[in-house]
Amino acid sequence: MKPPRPQRTIVSFVRRNTRMNDSQRAAWDRHRARFLIDVPAAEMDTSIADDAHVDWDAVFGRQAPRIVEIGSGNGDSLVPMAAARPENDFIAFEVFPPGIASTMGRLGREGVGNVRIVPANGAQGLAVLFDDASLTELWTFFADPWRKARHHKRRLVSTEFADLVALKLRPGGLWRLATDWEDYAFWQRETLDAHPRLENLHDDWAPRYEARPVTKYEAKGLAQGRRVYDLTYRRLP
Repeated sequence: MKPPRPQRTIVSFVRRNTRMNDSQRAAWDRHRARFLIDVPAAEMDTSIADDAHVDWDAVFGRQAPRIVEIGSGNGDSLVPMAAARPENDFIAFEVFPPGIASTMGRLGREGVGNVRIVPANGAQGLAVLFDDASLTELWTFFADPWRKARHHKRRLVSTEFADLVALKLRPGGLWRLATDWEDYAFWQRETLDAHPRLENLHDDWAPRYEARPVTKYEAKGLAQGRRVYDLTYRRLP
């Protein structure tokens, strides 16, 4: 039975300006062979073909617990978190080329080798590129809240996506979420608290995940008076 394919025609992100500056272009050219994982595309350049496959053991040259981040941005949180956990392998999905280039440049400068980046739709990648019950953690930090009601169908967090996450996390695996948009925070909690295969580890909101650095984006929101809501769910047996 094939896994569900959430967000196949309705994607949860917007492609922004793809123009890189000189330093980003240099980082892209210097590091893409090491850090970038190209996969066959389907109908769009950010989509993933149904028959795409990645041998992650071969990519990393070892067997290690795997953590996936969807929407890694410029790598401001990914890179230091990966550096702090060298025993884990990290796979990040990001569709914004300048952000990918900045992440690769930082990985190269800081000598962090346990990260690979897939420039494609993370929801599709989760469905196609990983075996069931193979992931230790999933991170979805500050996903686009799609604020207008008519756009809520584009939100990454949905019952369908939660079905997929529960399929790919190992029993006991964790899904860590954070958002600074209150409506989306309650949307996430209502959706995921009701899921039969996911357990909220806290009676209320989770305490801030201390390992996650405060990025420029998060600091800007805090300065504007927005609250950051954290959630942590565990995949039940």
